[in-house]
Amino acid sequence: MKVSERRKQEIATDFLQPTIKVAVNNVNSTYKYIKRFIDILFSLIGIILLLPLLVVICILIKSEDWRSPIFFKQQRVGKDEKVFYMYKFRSMVSNAEALKATLAKRNEATGPVFKIKHDPRVTKIGRFIRKTSIDELPQLLNVLKGEMSLVGPRPPLPDEVEQYTVHEKKRLAVTPGLTCYWQVSGRSSIGFEEWVALDLKYIEEQCILVDLKLIFKTLLVLFGSRNAY
Repeated sequence: MKVSERRKQEIATDFLQPTIKVAVNNVNSTYKYIKRFIDILFSLIGIILLLPLLVVICILIKSEDWRSPIFFKQQRVGKDEKVFYMYKFRSMVSNAEALKATLAKRNEATGPVFKIKHDPRVTKIGRFIRKTSIDELPQLLNVLKGEMSLVGPRPPLPDEVEQYTVHEKKRLAVTPGLTCYWQVSGRSSIGFEEWVALDLKYIEEQCILVDLKLIFKTLLVLFGSRNAY
């Protein structure tokens, strides 16, 4: 996807700037410890309770294409631009990344993000697990490892971050999460600028109460999201 002249100028300016650090309000060591405790506790409970479902999904993915892996790992950018591998259930054909360039003109997202509502690379099982966000469940392992949190901005791809402006890099000031305001507010129907605004809203407001509210809202919309793709 071509970058607009305005974005090119903003991106060029980024290279002259140090990594952005956002002064986060209402964040203290007590909150960080409680947040980490909740991350570990809820992730362990989630893995145990969802184990039967996880096994069924593994069988379905393998039965559709036994030669391809069940899981998909991809480099993502976390807090302070640290790169890590994020896990998902594989929802696309095995050569999806190779096919991405051929679909560039069909991109329906704004900003540096690449999204297609009816992506031809998505498998039959993939459509279901993406619609219900089940494909994201392996990220509970990322949460246990401390690379992600249950709540926080969604981790972007490295090539997306390369196109970020100074303002957009502010969303990398906190640990990325499984869910966030974007996740419960329309997801793929939301433009990139509004997405960034929602992430910065969370960074400013983050506290245990906000985290618990977002976790609860995520559970409510998990099986009813019409804008997940």
